[in-house]
Amino acid sequence: MRSAIASSSRSALAAARPTARPLARAAVRTLATSAPAYAPRLALSRSVVAPMPRLAVGQQARTMFIQTETTPNEASLKFIPGVPVMESGGTHEFLDLRSALPSPLATRLLSIEGLVGVFFGPDFVTCSKDEAYNWSILKPEVFAILMEHFSSGAPLFKEGQESSGAEDTRVLDTDSEVVAMIKELLETRVRPAIMEDGGDIEYKGFIEDTGLVMLKLKGSCRGCSSSSVTLKNGIERMLMHYIPEVQGVEQFIDEEERIALDEFNKLEARLAKENGGEKKADMSQYMSH
Repeated sequence: MRSAIASSSRSALAAARPTARPLARAAVRTLATSAPAYAPRLALSRSVVAPMPRLAVGQQARTMFIQTETTPNEASLKFIPGVPVMESGGTHEFLDLRSALPSPLATRLLSIEGLVGVFFGPDFVTCSKDEAYNWSILKPEVFAILMEHFSSGAPLFKEGQESSGAEDTRVLDTDSEVVAMIKELLETRVRPAIMEDGGDIEYKGFIEDTGLVMLKLKGSCRGCSSSSVTLKNGIERMLMHYIPEVQGVEQFIDEEERIALDEFNKLEARLAKENGGEKKADMSQYMSH
Protein backbone atom coordinates (compact mmCIF):
# COMPACT_ATOMS: atom_id res chain seq x y z
CA MET A 1 0.00 0.00 0.00
CA ARG A 2 2.77 2.42 0.99
CA SER A 3 4.80 1.61 -2.15
CA ALA A 4 1.73 2.20 -4.28
CA ILE A 5 1.22 5.62 -2.68
CA ALA A 6 4.89 6.50 -3.19
CA SER A 7 4.79 5.36 -6.83
CA SER A 8 1.66 7.35 -7.59
CA SER A 9 3.10 10.36 -5.74
CA ARG A 10 6.28 10.33 -7.82
CA SER A 11 4.20 10.05 -10.97
CA ALA A 12 2.07 13.00 -9.90
CA LEU A 13 5.13 15.17 -9.30
CA ALA A 14 6.81 14.08 -12.53
CA ALA A 15 3.70 14.94 -14.49
CA ALA A 16 3.37 18.28 -12.73
CA ARG A 17 6.88 19.62 -13.41
CA PRO A 18 6.52 20.47 -17.11
CA THR A 19 3.23 22.25 -16.50
CA ALA A 20 2.55 25.65 -15.04
CA ARG A 21 3.46 26.34 -11.41
CA PRO A 22 -0.18 26.33 -10.14
CA LEU A 23 -0.45 22.71 -11.28
CA ALA A 24 2.78 21.83 -9.48
CA ARG A 25 1.44 23.38 -6.30
CA ALA A 26 -1.83 21.51 -6.70
CA ALA A 27 0.09 18.24 -7.07
CA VAL A 28 2.00 18.90 -3.87
CA ARG A 29 -1.20 19.77 -2.02
CA THR A 30 -2.63 16.43 -3.16
CA LEU A 31 0.46 14.65 -1.87
CA ALA A 32 0.33 16.58 1.37
CA THR A 33 -3.22 15.47 2.10
CA SER A 34 -2.59 11.82 1.25
CA ALA A 35 1.00 11.20 2.42
CA PRO A 36 1.71 9.92 5.93
CA ALA A 37 3.06 12.37 8.49
CA TYR A 38 6.84 12.73 8.73
CA ALA A 39 6.95 11.05 12.16
CA PRO A 40 4.53 9.37 14.58
CA ARG A 41 3.11 11.50 17.38
CA LEU A 42 4.56 10.80 20.81
CA ALA A 43 2.43 9.94 23.82
CA LEU A 44 1.23 12.99 25.71
CA SER A 45 1.08 13.81 29.38
CA ARG A 46 -1.70 16.21 30.29
CA SER A 47 -2.60 18.12 33.41
CA VAL A 48 -5.34 20.63 34.04
CA VAL A 49 -5.17 23.67 36.29
CA ALA A 50 -8.35 25.20 37.63
CA PRO A 51 -7.53 28.06 40.07
CA MET A 52 -8.35 31.58 38.85
CA PRO A 53 -6.61 34.80 39.88
CA ARG A 54 -8.26 36.90 42.60
CA LEU A 55 -10.91 39.16 41.05
CA ALA A 56 -11.87 42.67 42.03
CA VAL A 57 -15.31 43.36 43.51
CA GLY A 58 -17.93 43.37 40.76
CA GLN A 59 -15.61 41.81 38.16
CA GLN A 60 -17.16 38.93 36.28
CA ALA A 61 -15.44 35.58 36.78
CA ARG A 62 -14.46 33.48 33.78
CA THR A 63 -13.79 29.78 33.77
CA MET A 64 -10.50 28.74 32.18
CA PHE A 65 -8.56 25.50 32.06
CA ILE A 66 -4.93 25.33 30.99
CA GLN A 67 -3.58 22.01 29.82
CA THR A 68 0.06 21.01 29.66
CA GLU A 69 1.67 18.59 27.23
CA THR A 70 5.15 17.15 27.44
CA THR A 71 7.41 17.51 24.40
CA PRO A 72 10.34 15.43 23.10
CA ASN A 73 12.53 18.09 24.72
CA GLU A 74 12.54 17.58 28.50
CA ALA A 75 13.49 21.24 28.99
CA SER A 76 10.35 22.47 27.18
CA LEU A 77 6.72 22.23 28.20
CA LYS A 78 3.67 23.06 26.09
CA PHE A 79 0.85 25.06 27.74
CA ILE A 80 -2.57 25.10 26.05
CA PRO A 81 -4.91 27.81 27.41
CA GLY A 82 -7.91 26.73 25.34
CA VAL A 83 -8.12 30.09 23.54
CA PRO A 84 -6.26 31.44 20.49
CA VAL A 85 -2.74 32.66 21.22
CA MET A 86 -1.35 33.85 17.87
CA GLU A 87 -4.59 34.76 16.16
CA SER A 88 -2.72 35.37 12.89
CA GLY A 89 -1.90 31.66 12.83
CA GLY A 90 1.84 32.28 12.87
CA THR A 91 4.46 31.77 15.57
CA HIS A 92 6.88 33.95 17.51
CA GLU A 93 9.91 33.06 19.61
CA PHE A 94 11.57 34.99 22.44
CA LEU A 95 14.97 33.96 23.81
CA ASP A 96 15.71 36.90 26.12
CA LEU A 97 14.02 39.90 27.74
CA ARG A 98 15.21 42.25 25.03
CA SER A 99 13.49 40.31 22.25
CA ALA A 100 10.39 39.99 24.47
CA LEU A 101 9.82 43.75 24.81
CA PRO A 102 7.03 43.84 22.15
CA SER A 103 5.00 41.32 24.19
CA PRO A 104 4.00 41.98 27.82
CA LEU A 105 3.18 38.29 28.30
CA ALA A 106 6.55 37.09 27.02
CA THR A 107 8.29 39.70 29.19
CA ARG A 108 6.53 38.46 32.33
CA LEU A 109 7.25 34.82 31.54
CA LEU A 110 10.94 35.41 30.87
CA SER A 111 11.15 37.32 34.14
CA ILE A 112 10.62 34.00 35.92
CA GLU A 113 13.99 32.80 37.16
CA GLY A 114 14.86 29.60 35.32
CA LEU A 115 12.94 30.22 32.08
CA VAL A 116 15.19 30.77 29.07
CA GLY A 117 12.74 30.72 26.17
CA VAL A 118 9.10 31.43 25.28
CA PHE A 119 7.41 30.38 22.06
CA PHE A 120 3.92 31.46 20.93
CA GLY A 121 2.00 29.10 18.64
CA PRO A 122 -1.48 29.45 17.14
CA ASP A 123 -3.14 27.96 20.24
CA PHE A 124 -0.30 27.19 22.67
CA VAL A 125 2.65 28.63 24.55
CA THR A 126 5.87 26.63 24.87
CA CYS A 127 8.19 27.52 27.74
CA SER A 128 11.79 26.31 27.93
CA LYS A 129 13.78 26.15 31.16
CA ASP A 130 17.35 25.93 32.31
CA GLU A 131 18.40 22.37 33.16
CA ALA A 132 19.19 23.39 36.75
CA TYR A 133 15.50 24.11 37.49
CA ASN A 134 12.54 21.77 37.96
CA TRP A 135 9.13 22.14 36.34
CA SER A 136 7.47 21.40 39.68
CA ILE A 137 8.76 24.79 40.86
CA LEU A 138 8.30 26.73 37.61
CA LYS A 139 4.86 25.49 36.51
CA PRO A 140 2.78 27.27 39.22
CA GLU A 141 4.30 30.65 38.26
CA VAL A 142 3.76 30.02 34.55
CA PHE A 143 0.16 28.92 35.20
CA ALA A 144 -0.58 32.04 37.24
CA ILE A 145 0.78 34.41 34.57
CA LEU A 146 -0.98 32.64 31.70
CA MET A 147 -4.24 32.45 33.62
CA GLU A 148 -4.16 36.15 34.48
CA HIS A 149 -3.28 37.21 30.93
CA PHE A 150 -5.80 35.15 28.97
CA SER A 151 -8.65 35.65 31.43
CA SER A 152 -8.15 39.44 31.27
CA GLY A 153 -8.36 39.60 27.48
CA ALA A 154 -5.16 41.69 27.30
CA PRO A 155 -3.43 41.87 23.88
CA LEU A 156 -0.51 39.56 23.21
CA PHE A 157 1.61 42.34 21.70
CA LYS A 158 1.88 46.06 22.26
CA GLU A 159 -0.03 48.25 19.82
CA GLY A 160 1.66 48.41 16.44
CA GLN A 161 4.03 45.52 17.20
CA GLU A 162 1.80 42.58 16.36
CA SER A 163 3.40 39.61 14.66
CA SER A 164 2.04 38.47 11.31
CA GLY A 165 1.61 34.92 10.10
CA ALA A 166 4.35 32.72 8.68
CA GLU A 167 6.01 34.32 5.67
CA ASP A 168 8.90 31.91 5.17
CA THR A 169 6.79 29.31 3.36
CA ARG A 170 4.70 31.77 1.34
CA VAL A 171 5.26 30.92 -2.31
CA LEU A 172 6.58 33.91 -4.26
CA ASP A 173 6.38 34.59 -7.99
CA THR A 174 10.17 34.56 -8.08
CA ASP A 175 10.42 31.07 -6.56
CA SER A 176 11.51 28.19 -8.76
CA GLU A 177 9.27 25.18 -9.13
CA VAL A 178 11.46 23.17 -6.76
CA VAL A 179 11.39 25.87 -4.05
CA ALA A 180 7.62 26.21 -4.44
CA MET A 181 7.16 22.47 -3.86
CA ILE A 182 9.51 22.52 -0.87
CA LYS A 183 7.54 25.36 0.71
CA GLU A 184 4.22 23.63 0.03
CA LEU A 185 5.32 20.40 1.74
CA LEU A 186 6.84 22.25 4.71
CA GLU A 187 3.69 24.30 5.21
CA THR A 188 1.09 21.56 4.74
CA ARG A 189 2.80 18.51 6.22
CA VAL A 190 5.88 19.31 8.29
CA ARG A 191 4.85 22.46 10.16
CA PRO A 192 1.57 21.07 11.61
CA ALA A 193 3.39 17.96 12.87
CA ILE A 194 6.21 19.99 14.43
CA MET A 195 3.70 22.29 16.14
CA GLU A 196 2.08 19.27 17.75
CA ASP A 197 5.34 18.92 19.69
CA GLY A 198 5.38 22.59 20.71
CA GLY A 199 7.87 23.80 18.11
CA ASP A 200 8.18 25.09 14.58
CA ILE A 201 10.53 25.18 11.60
CA GLU A 202 11.57 28.17 9.52
CA TYR A 203 12.58 27.79 5.89
CA LYS A 204 15.90 29.59 5.32
CA GLY A 205 16.67 28.64 1.74
CA PHE A 206 17.52 26.00 -0.86
CA ILE A 207 21.08 25.66 -2.18
CA GLU A 208 20.69 24.45 -5.76
CA ASP A 209 24.36 23.48 -6.22
CA THR A 210 24.29 21.01 -3.33
CA GLY A 211 20.56 20.28 -3.14
CA LEU A 212 20.48 21.19 0.56
CA VAL A 213 17.40 22.64 2.26
CA MET A 214 18.28 24.93 5.17
CA LEU A 215 15.83 24.91 8.11
CA LYS A 216 15.86 26.67 11.47
CA LEU A 217 14.37 24.88 14.48
CA LYS A 218 12.30 26.88 16.97
CA GLY A 219 10.38 26.37 20.20
CA SER A 220 10.75 22.95 21.83
CA CYS A 221 12.78 21.75 18.81
CA ARG A 222 15.60 24.16 19.67
CA GLY A 223 18.27 22.30 21.62
CA CYS A 224 16.28 19.07 21.60
CA SER A 225 18.41 15.91 21.58
CA SER A 226 16.08 14.36 18.99
CA SER A 227 16.22 17.36 16.63
CA SER A 228 18.76 15.64 14.37
CA VAL A 229 16.45 12.64 14.14
CA THR A 230 13.58 14.96 13.22
CA LEU A 231 15.63 16.61 10.49
CA LYS A 232 17.23 13.50 8.99
CA ASN A 233 14.76 10.66 9.54
CA GLY A 234 11.65 12.77 9.20
CA ILE A 235 11.83 15.95 7.15
CA GLU A 236 14.81 15.02 4.97
CA ARG A 237 13.42 11.61 4.05
CA MET A 238 10.05 13.07 3.11
CA LEU A 239 11.42 15.93 0.98
CA MET A 240 13.90 13.65 -0.83
CA HIS A 241 11.14 11.15 -1.51
CA TYR A 242 8.85 13.63 -3.27
CA ILE A 243 11.39 16.10 -4.69
CA PRO A 244 14.40 14.42 -6.38
CA GLU A 245 16.31 17.72 -6.51
CA VAL A 246 16.57 17.72 -2.70
CA GLN A 247 19.74 15.94 -1.56
CA GLY A 248 19.56 16.68 2.15
CA VAL A 249 18.37 18.91 5.00
CA GLU A 250 20.68 20.90 7.26
CA GLN A 251 20.01 22.96 10.37
CA PHE A 252 20.49 26.69 9.93
CA ILE A 253 22.25 28.48 12.80
CA ASP A 254 22.19 32.28 13.16
CA GLU A 255 25.45 34.16 13.62
CA GLU A 256 24.58 34.99 17.24
CA GLU A 257 23.78 31.35 17.95
CA ARG A 258 27.02 30.27 16.27
CA ILE A 259 29.05 32.65 18.45
CA ALA A 260 27.25 31.45 21.59
CA LEU A 261 27.85 27.82 20.61
CA ASP A 262 31.56 28.48 19.99
CA GLU A 263 31.88 30.16 23.39
CA PHE A 264 30.11 27.25 25.05
CA ASN A 265 32.44 24.75 23.38
CA LYS A 266 35.46 26.78 24.52
CA LEU A 267 34.13 26.82 28.07
CA GLU A 268 33.59 23.06 28.05
CA ALA A 269 37.10 22.50 26.68
CA ARG A 270 38.62 24.72 29.38
CA LEU A 271 36.67 22.97 32.14
CA ALA A 272 37.70 19.56 30.80
CA LYS A 273 41.33 20.68 30.73
CA GLU A 274 41.14 22.00 34.29
CA ASN A 275 39.48 18.83 35.54
CA GLY A 276 42.15 16.78 33.81
CA GLY A 277 44.86 18.85 35.50
CA GLU A 278 43.28 18.29 38.88
CA LYS A 279 43.18 14.53 38.32
CA LYS A 280 46.84 14.51 37.35
CA ALA A 281 47.68 16.52 40.47
CA ASP A 282 45.74 14.11 42.66
CA MET A 283 47.50 11.09 41.14
CA SER A 284 50.97 12.58 41.69
CA GLN A 285 50.93 11.61 45.39
CA TYR A 286 50.83 7.96 44.43
CA MET A 287 53.77 8.18 42.03
CA SER A 288 57.39 7.54 43.12
CA HIS A 289 59.84 10.45 42.92
